[in-house]
Amino acid sequence: MKTNSEFKNEALAALRGNWGKAVLATLVYAILLFVFSGPSAYQSMEMQDYVREHSHRGASVHQMAAMIQDPAYQLLQKRSNGTSAALTLAQIFLIFPIALGYANAFRKLLVSGDNNLLSNSFRIGFSNYWHKVGGMLQMYVLIVLWSLLFLIPGIIKAYSYAMTPYILDENPELSTTEAIHRSRMMMRGHKFDLFWLQLSFIGWLLLGILTAGIGYFWLAPYMDTAQAAFYEDVKADYAINGGLA
Repeated sequence: MKTNSEFKNEALAALRGNWGKAVLATLVYAILLFVFSGPSAYQSMEMQDYVREHSHRGASVHQMAAMIQDPAYQLLQKRSNGTSAALTLAQIFLIFPIALGYANAFRKLLVSGDNNLLSNSFRIGFSNYWHKVGGMLQMYVLIVLWSLLFLIPGIIKAYSYAMTPYILDENPELSTTEAIHRSRMMMRGHKFDLFWLQLSFIGWLLLGILTAGIGYFWLAPYMDTAQAAFYEDVKADYAINGGLA
């Protein structure tokens, strides 16, 4: 297994001369995430503000129940539920494939030098569309279900399934279940390695906070390309051990 420094050096080498395209792809991705998550967050804040304005410390259960039955609160709740349902569908059918495409765009940059990061994010994500959406949805449902048991199993499974977006793109012949299973096999003995790689960016994450989040437009490509290098390494290790044909 390569070291974190080697993964990072590979990432920096791939990104050299391509930072502008990497930042642009990240900016577009961030805008889409905001568009499809911002309204829901805003309405949640509206409901919290309403509760603060219409309740007080020591309010009785009867008073709280009356507030919840208030037509104004009911309208906020209905709008929030409708928005959440619409945004959930948008996230499944739009954000899931774009997230997969974004990750694989940086893998292609790393492996072949293909620097069409923005167009590749969409082209990869929306090719073989239903297979990739189904795989991403199945992966997230499994993570959520494990998280409902306890938080720690959910985190462990998230690391087990972390290679699924790459496998879905590279191996379209696999079913979604097989792609997730292959990720589990690849990550056996390597879950902590990926956690350690991600943790090694903690200094950059703190620096991103100090730059009011602007630094994340450079950090995200760096982290994603390093993770792509990690994938290539565990894939090779899996092949050496007879896991791949």
